[in-house]
Amino acid sequence: MDSPPLKGAARIGAYLKTLPDGPGVYRMLNAAGDVLYVGKAKSLKKRVAAYAKPNAAQAGRIQRMISETTEMLFVTTGSETEALLLESNLIKQLKPRYNVSYRDDKSFPNILLRQDHPFPQLLKHRGAKTAKGIYFGPFASAGAVTRTLNTLQRAFLLRSCSDSVFAARTRPCLLFQIKRCSAPCVGRLDEAAYGELVREASDFLHGKSRAVQDLLVTEMTAASDATDFEKAARLRDRLRAMSQIQASQGVNPSTFDEADLFAIAEQGGQTCVQVFFFRAGQNWGNRPYFPRHDRDMGLAEILESFIGQFYDQRSAPRLVLASEEIAGKDLLGEALSLNAGFKVEISTPQRGEKREIMERALTNARETLGRRMAENSAQAQLLDGVAETFGLDARPRRIEVYDNSHIQGAHAIGAFIVAGPEGFEKAQYRKFNIKSAELAPGDDYGMMREVLTRRFARLVKEESEQAPDAKWPRPDLVLIDGGPGQLAIACQVFADLGVEDVALAAISKGFDRDAGREHFHIPGREAFRLDPKSPVLYYLQRLRDEAHRFAIGSHRKKRSAAIGANPLDEVAGVGANRKRALLQHFGSARAVAAASLADLESVSGVSGTLARKIYDFFHSNA
Repeated sequence: MDSPPLKGAARIGAYLKTLPDGPGVYRMLNAAGDVLYVGKAKSLKKRVAAYAKPNAAQAGRIQRMISETTEMLFVTTGSETEALLLESNLIKQLKPRYNVSYRDDKSFPNILLRQDHPFPQLLKHRGAKTAKGIYFGPFASAGAVTRTLNTLQRAFLLRSCSDSVFAARTRPCLLFQIKRCSAPCVGRLDEAAYGELVREASDFLHGKSRAVQDLLVTEMTAASDATDFEKAARLRDRLRAMSQIQASQGVNPSTFDEADLFAIAEQGGQTCVQVFFFRAGQNWGNRPYFPRHDRDMGLAEILESFIGQFYDQRSAPRLVLASEEIAGKDLLGEALSLNAGFKVEISTPQRGEKREIMERALTNARETLGRRMAENSAQAQLLDGVAETFGLDARPRRIEVYDNSHIQGAHAIGAFIVAGPEGFEKAQYRKFNIKSAELAPGDDYGMMREVLTRRFARLVKEESEQAPDAKWPRPDLVLIDGGPGQLAIACQVFADLGVEDVALAAISKGFDRDAGREHFHIPGREAFRLDPKSPVLYYLQRLRDEAHRFAIGSHRKKRSAAIGANPLDEVAGVGANRKRALLQHFGSARAVAAASLADLESVSGVSGTLARKIYDFFHSNA
């Protein structure tokens, strides 16, 4: 009789005989193959030995983690620094249950001052820094960049148009009229004078704002003394724009030029990390994060793991300020220095200006966390109300809301949105191009059947294969925009696919399609309405309206793409040059389709063989 497989400390101890006494990264997995924890170690053998001998002094999460472990995977590295970098990368990829993890799939925007044109362009940039120019950033949000750019245009009058627009201008654009561009495109400013504006803008963004402002004050005074009041007024407006940028940035430090600041606050087992960006002695905004972690973890441990993951795919500045004293700051600083290519210092300010700025950041973190917890509490109450309304056993964690959009059957789109405890989960939204050729135009029931079949057939397939990385998890509630007919279709699809334990409901407009008079339909129950002042009704209306907005938006994009499509693009052998020649010769794609074979052959660059292909393409069904 086979003995049961080892689990927990006994299973972990079985690895000790083959483990090296060197640095590396380890992963702990449960019986289902899910990664429970990713860790690094200076000595893999010693670290694993500590797990193999559990004791009462270990934290509760460590004990739970050990008890669930059925397998471990190991990767040896050349140094502990390499192990730390690999650990941060794996945590972001795998999001283990017992590690600190956070969602951060967006790069930060920058301002780019291009240097590949005689008249450099000032623009917003996100992504890889491949264009030639000077980059200023990161900024906390695209909104912060846009506001700064708008003000910089007023302060320095640099162009924002593309090179092609710049080359094609014959007279100044509206930005010149509203004093946000110097119109170098039409010669209102020569290259030397424009270059002086570029230099001033670069100095300002590099932190030399005082020097730039002093220079403009001198020029404004001279212009005023020379009774050139128009020039003096222009310089005054530029100075006001610079002051507006500085005023909107809040606290600007005087004791350091460049740093990222991390302030962490905790309440009720939840944490908020406020990240502030300081560049060129200016505050370039902040962004809050809410990392997921076990309640037993301390703030310093959370912050250390968070900072490592934060810089996994981006460079750190020369100074990183943390609100908590990080035990492994030397190792973390060494890893960040390796990525950045220069020395990165991690410190916890204790006094002076840095501590004052940290205290303000901590206040921001506490207030932001308080607001989020209040919102989550209200969201939880709404979800409890949804559970009561539709007879669910527990608060739903994933609600999917379905809708269709089309115009007389054309460019039909089906879509669903997702909502849960965190609000709308926009990364989980999905749309479906209606593919069935058998549907009659405008057949809403048929479209709903196709969408639900495709979505839940995939669910059944993923669950049967026990796919660990299922992209569309099982919902707790499916809400359909429609009435009893759409609900009957959904019930039929679920029955055909064998989908169980997913609640179904439909929401239909009431008399005269008035909001507030919606009827709700669930299987086996008469249609019912909610109190017009019920918060749950407002919430369900928001879900329905968001699904409608998403479906309509997807439909409009598909329709716009179809309007811009050219049937010549589908003819094999017709590239951009031949398409241009055909359109110039005939005037339109419709005229090309109606042309005779002889007319097609007369077009420059179109051979007899290609002319036959084009003719057959448009006349194959004639």
